[in-house]
Amino acid sequence: VQLQASGGGLVQAGGSLRLSCAASEPTFSNYNMGWFRQAPGREREFVAVIRRVGGITDYADSVKGRFTISRDNAKNTAYLQMNSLKPEDTAVYYCAARNVPGAPTSEAEYSYWGQGTLVTVSS
Repeated sequence: VQLQASGGGLVQAGGSLRLSCAASEPTFSNYNMGWFRQAPGREREFVAVIRRVGGITDYADSVKGRFTISRDNAKNTAYLQMNSLKPEDTAVYYCAARNVPGAPTSEAEYSYWGQGTLVTVSS
């Protein structure tokens, strides 16, 4: 599957952005979808994941209560709604997919990746 992430941009602290991840396949509903991010000089880290069955979600502690992951299987798209953004949320955000059971937080468990979209939060 090919993934296309979009929706990044420049926003002030406290603001909101919604990222989208469009998948190329109509079997999108078979994939567990994750979002990861990589800040300058740091390793890529887990942000959120949504399971293919039941829409069960999981979040990194740093974004709980501020970010919401969702999916629209009819549109083959996953979303990451980001509210109350902080300067430390500045990073390139990547969506990822896996079509086997489980919704891990390790990037090594995901087979398919989008190209990344840059989010910059100014103070």
